[in-house]
Amino acid sequence: MSVFHKKNIYLHSMDTIPVTKDTYAILVQELDALKKVDRPRILQDIAEARAQGDLSENFEYHAAKYQQGKIEARIQFLEDRVARSQVVEYDTANADRVLFGATVRVKDTKLNKEYEYTLVSPEGSDPMNGKISSVSPIGKALIGKQRGDKVEVQTPKSVISLEILGYK
Repeated sequence: MSVFHKKNIYLHSMDTIPVTKDTYAILVQELDALKKVDRPRILQDIAEARAQGDLSENFEYHAAKYQQGKIEARIQFLEDRVARSQVVEYDTANADRVLFGATVRVKDTKLNKEYEYTLVSPEGSDPMNGKISSVSPIGKALIGKQRGDKVEVQTPKSVISLEILGYK
């Protein structure tokens, strides 16, 4: 069960998954599409392939059954994620440090370049649009830090040095 501490420090157990409102909406939308569009379509494909006769050499039937397995596995995964999701909103008015959901402006001190990252769940990660997982190396390094703090992060390519310029 998720709780908020007076200082807005997010604590969670293994049962819940912190997500942003946007990520939650995306998960629910994908689950809905799989159940209402993809599942009925694949069931129709299976029925049509079955109507062709001998199933042992029916490529369309086996391909459709394979797709059905993938769809059902994804539905199970999403149902679990949606059921365990806890929507967390970053409280900008009372924020005294970087927490899940924050949008953080940082400066790469070696390259002298500024970046902006929003810390989201792995399911909401979209690095091309500045959304990074709070459990990624950079996300982990930023969590709990304050304006002016400097962090060094080991990435797959190198060590980067970041200074926190601000967060909201």
